[in-house]
Amino acid sequence: MKIKVKTWIEDENKNLVFGGGKTQILEFIEETGSISQAAKLLGMNYKKAWSHIKILQENIEDELVIVNKGRSTGGTKLTPKAKEIIENYKILKEDINNFAKKRFEELFLKENNIMTCKDELEEVKDV
Repeated sequence: MKIKVKTWIEDENKNLVFGGGKTQILEFIEETGSISQAAKLLGMNYKKAWSHIKILQENIEDELVIVNKGRSTGGTKLTPKAKEIIENYKILKEDINNFAKKRFEELFLKENNIMTCKDELEEVKDV
């Protein structure tokens, strides 16, 4: 048994500003240099990927994505601020996951093993 935690950042109106999905899009843009290629890798259409970028642009003061137009010079890249936000988000997510795992073990698994899944009981019986 283990705990699962989902981490995202909302504005004061509870609108999603930043989270795992937007992090993935930005990381694939960085990797491929293309919004279109990033969208394909994530199994989404270009319009959906672009809407994620627009949400970021509307909610975060700093520019995160630089789009260069043109056939030979075209492409998209992340700004240093985007890379910093991604890195800080990953650190925050890891810290939260580590705390949740530790606290879950303290509360549910350590001393009295307060909660046991039926599957775990069946595995013990089979041994």
